[in-house]
Amino acid sequence: MATSQVAVAKQKTLEDPLAHLPCSMIVEYRRGQIIYDQEKPSESLLLVIDGKVKVCRLTDDKRQVVVDIYQPDEFFGESSFVGLPNRTEMAVAIEPTKVMTWTVGEIEEIATRRPKLAIALLQLLVQRSMDFGSRIESFSVDNIARRLARALIRFSERLGRQAEDGSVQMIPFTHELLSQYVGTSREIVTHYMNQFRRQGYLRYSRKGILLHRDALKDWLREDGSAAA
Repeated sequence: MATSQVAVAKQKTLEDPLAHLPCSMIVEYRRGQIIYDQEKPSESLLLVIDGKVKVCRLTDDKRQVVVDIYQPDEFFGESSFVGLPNRTEMAVAIEPTKVMTWTVGEIEEIATRRPKLAIALLQLLVQRSMDFGSRIESFSVDNIARRLARALIRFSERLGRQAEDGSVQMIPFTHELLSQYVGTSREIVTHYMNQFRRQGYLRYSRKGILLHRDALKDWLREDGSAAA
């Protein structure tokens, strides 16, 4: 079997959790509202119906480290399956958001009747584990500029809208949020965002970020070759 055929076959084995979950209660959150945190930890698996959600962890000194940003049709809150008493995770709506929720008990009961749901959720967690592995690798080998570039590319691929000229339009991620994602200060993110803007890789304002993704990917490759 050709390599491309193998890839297609592998893609076909992925299960969609939504195909095995019934509709459930929908809850609305305003921009900036906490969905769950340390004081009120998640007891459910949640699905973004509309809007976007920031999931982060809190350090000992209460700083936020962004785990990821989730958009419509993406799940979050899987830490509820572990049920640890002292969780440091929190989720915040970064724009007006609607989420659908299923308690852990409901998920377990549905999975008993529909085993493919369990497979679908396992595949989802494995994919996220692989993504986190890539981020850990970047933290190990990349400087802050390269980590920021990779973050912008990833967000553009997941959350952006491509224009006719090949550029990608994204929501106006704050420099504070980007700093929480790449592991640095807001001031350093601002420095490199201004540098990327001067170099023509992006434009940004309060309305959003316009990223020339292919050009930034080329910069990553050329910068990596120079470093080698």
